[in-house]
Amino acid sequence: MSTSTANPSATRGRLGLLSLAALGVVFGDIGTSPLYAIQAVFANDRHPVPVEPGNVLGILSLVFWSLAIIVWLKYVMLILRADNRGEGGIMALIALVRRRVGNRPAGKRMIVLGLFGAALFYGDGVITPAISVLSAVEGLKILTPKLNDWVLPTTLGILFTLFAVQRHGTARVGTWFGPIMVVWFFTIGLLGIRGIAGEPGVLAALSPTYALAFLAAHPRLAFFSLGSVVLAVTGTEALYADMGHFGCQPIRLAWGVLVMPALVLNYFGQGALLLSQPLVVANPFFRLAPDWALAPLVVLATIATVIASQAVISGAFSLTRQAIQLGYLPRMAVQHTSSKERGQIYVPAVNWALFIAVTALVLGFGSSDALAAAYGIAVTGTMSITTILVFVVARWRWRWGTTRTFLVLGSFLGIDLAFFGANLPKLSDGGWFPLAFAAVVFLLMSTWKRGRAMLIEHLAKDCMPLATFAPLIEAEAIPTVSGTAVYLSARPGQVPHSMLHCLKHFKCLHERVVILHVAVTSEPHVALDKRVHIEPISARFYQVRINFGFMDKPSVADAIAACQHQGVSCDPESTTFFARTRDTPAEQGCPDVDLETEIVCRLVPQCQ
Repeated sequence: MSTSTANPSATRGRLGLLSLAALGVVFGDIGTSPLYAIQAVFANDRHPVPVEPGNVLGILSLVFWSLAIIVWLKYVMLILRADNRGEGGIMALIALVRRRVGNRPAGKRMIVLGLFGAALFYGDGVITPAISVLSAVEGLKILTPKLNDWVLPTTLGILFTLFAVQRHGTARVGTWFGPIMVVWFFTIGLLGIRGIAGEPGVLAALSPTYALAFLAAHPRLAFFSLGSVVLAVTGTEALYADMGHFGCQPIRLAWGVLVMPALVLNYFGQGALLLSQPLVVANPFFRLAPDWALAPLVVLATIATVIASQAVISGAFSLTRQAIQLGYLPRMAVQHTSSKERGQIYVPAVNWALFIAVTALVLGFGSSDALAAAYGIAVTGTMSITTILVFVVARWRWRWGTTRTFLVLGSFLGIDLAFFGANLPKLSDGGWFPLAFAAVVFLLMSTWKRGRAMLIEHLAKDCMPLATFAPLIEAEAIPTVSGTAVYLSARPGQVPHSMLHCLKHFKCLHERVVILHVAVTSEPHVALDKRVHIEPISARFYQVRINFGFMDKPSVADAIAACQHQGVSCDPESTTFFARTRDTPAEQGCPDVDLETEIVCRLVPQCQ
């Protein structure tokens, strides 16, 4: 009885901790949108919306229903269900689509579209840290204009610190950032309540009729205003991509309990302030605060916008690992930073590549105003492509009917495309950057994928099943060398090319031949007595599979030694390992399978 009562408590406690960490990693981007979203609608240079009661209520209604429909209904409730072994993001959708329609012409076109969406997300991963930190540091000028010359150096220093702490892992970073974001959301919620108290009639904008009335009365202006309203929902794609770090339940809990209420309160508080004081349109967020709280609010906002960058950085890590698994990127180091949550990872190469790109963007554009035009194209483009890919998942995995699929997802796609179209006029003012950046990333990923496929196709021509090869080779009078030979293979059941090359050049085989396949499982640890699986092919040939947990320290030498307890004489001191790095394309669908040759050459003394 005591055990049964303790487990639910422990589960709830862990869910609470993960939700707290998710606040610091997942919701930083969307959580800081109140700083500039309303201001961008009413004070932008191209299509400012006049500050009139009908317009203010219409914009607030659009913001609220955008949060409710796009973020809550579409992403939090629906798309978070489209996971690939617990991983989220557009690459997870590509993997699901490939399983269903990957070999069909229409399926291939959808995969290409999804790949471009993934490339767009990388563009967002560069823009978000740049504009977030720049806008934060520029906000310090409210305290003293003398800091103007220090904006860029300070921004670059903060960015370097942010990317440097990533190596500690999303769990620890989230633990640091989570409590700060709790304070942030409570603060913006209280500020919103303060504004609403002055004009409680603003709550009428919760009704969608005000949004519809605004769209009907000013269709052209309303359409262009969507290009700024979308700033209220930026960060939703990162929310989906970061699902693998914490799981969907902590994200849903944090969103419903704290994030959504705080955002709505603050947006409506800003709207209420505009109704009573239209002249504060240049900076309605900070004007919500009393004079005595302005300085601490600027400091808190600065910290919060730095944290906002974490969502896309973590999402980029998840996206990269999935792209590696699917063969769209070359193998690179992926460090697991938690023994309890498999998705919490750090990818050094991506981390510092993003830092270099973000630094170049900050120096190239110089201000958050210049970067604002580039913000939105990447986000809305990826959102639209995500919706298209979910069509396949809904029909195949969720067993939705045709009518339901087109009714629900067609409605979401229409909204996405409206936001995307409203951002197209920004192309000449900087919106070209995410498209150009995405084009380069797309070219790299598609080229790598095609080249890898050509290599595998070439190698496959010479492949032979081990079950067929073993009796044939034993029937030949081939000289035998004493000892054991271990040949590494990424394809179980196939004859490694390294063995064929040894036969060709040395004209002999060892008295025992082990075909070794190394895999990393989705479990953090694999017990020693369960790591090694041996399948005898013949008296001489053995197929051996070694499974490591993703948090285990791989020791192939120790695992090979364990073979002796299962009837295979395989002493590491007298065993020869053969590795050919170009013969080890990763096994598709097996998460985090490192190149076996890299594992052995790094961990087996004979190979060093």
